[in-house]
Amino acid sequence: MRTSGPKPKSFRLEESGEEYMIGSEAGAWLKMVRGSLYKRYPGLWRRMASIEERKIICGMGIGLSTTSITLLKACEVEDMAGGDDEQYKGPAAETTPAAKETRERRSAKLNREASWSAHGPAAQAAAAQAHLSSHMDAVPSLTVPAKQRTGPKRLRTYPHFYDDNKLPVLQKAGEQAEVLVPIRLDLEIENHKLRDTFLWNKNESMITPEQFAELLCDDMELPSPLFVQPIANAIRGQVEQHPGDLVAMDEEDRRVPIKLNIHVGNISLVDQFEWDLSCPHNSPEEFARQLCSDLGLGGEFVSTIAYSIRGQISWNARTMYAFGDPPLPTLKSVLRTPIQDTEHWCPRLEVLTEAEMEKKIRDQDRNTRRMRRLAQGW
Repeated sequence: MRTSGPKPKSFRLEESGEEYMIGSEAGAWLKMVRGSLYKRYPGLWRRMASIEERKIICGMGIGLSTTSITLLKACEVEDMAGGDDEQYKGPAAETTPAAKETRERRSAKLNREASWSAHGPAAQAAAAQAHLSSHMDAVPSLTVPAKQRTGPKRLRTYPHFYDDNKLPVLQKAGEQAEVLVPIRLDLEIENHKLRDTFLWNKNESMITPEQFAELLCDDMELPSPLFVQPIANAIRGQVEQHPGDLVAMDEEDRRVPIKLNIHVGNISLVDQFEWDLSCPHNSPEEFARQLCSDLGLGGEFVSTIAYSIRGQISWNARTMYAFGDPPLPTLKSVLRTPIQDTEHWCPRLEVLTEAEMEKKIRDQDRNTRRMRRLAQGW
């Protein structure tokens, strides 16, 4: 079998244990990326590394660019590189009762994912409540787009593009009002996790959710057959559940508190401020750009802050309309008094340690499971 680039480093997790290689590095070396190695050789032994094992591996200076590590036996990878690969083309070797039970749990989990993504009529009310309340929680760390891997260059086929013949259609679409809806994706299918937040124009007519999902899968290097339909269903479901503008624009001083709790990479941003719903000139996107410019934050924070603000605006508008919440006290000065309260109304940046990041990821997974149970009516 032909290989490409340097041979991946092999390592031991125990002094007298088996030698392993990282699956992504072995696949790139064997010129099989994006999971094609496991599809072509289902009998190849593999397992996911635990959190403690990932720490050990990263301490060796290996696998620093991956958030999850699949372990392969080094001897099997070397056999395949030497041409002895027929023995791994058969069924997977996981035939123990524990492995069968794991596959059964995985299958049941995928069935629950499919039913959750379908957005059936019985679950829409609970899903709407879970989605709207999620804006009050911390915005999770987003999935990082896939980096360019070694090996043959992958041809990207984009499902949608514009040309000169569509200029009248573009002009007509540009005349429509822009209604931005905060969209949050939190999917886990066959060991692939996708977390993302963005704004979707409710009046979008030039691209469908399915076409957008294909582009997203292409950027993230996710399997399109598994993720396109759940992503499209999630977008349509959240657009339908969006409450719209429920606060009358002729009201004066309709302020609501907005709280930011955002994590991008190892940086955490916590902030709170008051937002006037009655002012038509307030733009979450402009505010996010200015805040990131003042704090020296990257572009990832801009879209995430705008998503969080718009989500909380929708939440506050809906609760005010439903419960008639009274407005905040009228401002008498531009300075907040007493002065001791100012420290609670200013942005705070924190660089998280690896242990703190792992704890936040566990909390995010726990919150995701809770939201899915609410959506399924469990």
